[in-house]
Amino acid sequence: MANGNVKAVSFEGAVKTPEGLSFKGVIMQPVIDKCEGCARMVAFEDQNYCPSYPQPARKWALGVCNFATHAKTQTGTQAKSKVNPLKASKRSVKGR
Repeated sequence: MANGNVKAVSFEGAVKTPEGLSFKGVIMQPVIDKCEGCARMVAFEDQNYCPSYPQPARKWALGVCNFATHAKTQTGTQAKSKVNPLKASKRSVKGR
């Protein structure tokens, strides 16, 4: 979202029900505390909802939500730390 391609999402036609927010046939749950700071959150009446995923608590259950704009992943640092020692020694001999 850093390149300015932010879509304006409106919950026009949404109805608040006891189960959650009903929008286009999907029941959406309010965001959880881990979602605070995400750029995707949209306010409807007195609560915030995620237009990308209807049940944010389930998205965060197994780790970091892949839709979260405020969370950083650890995959880039782990991939750089794994080096095959045999290949590293061959590269050093060749001068790379």
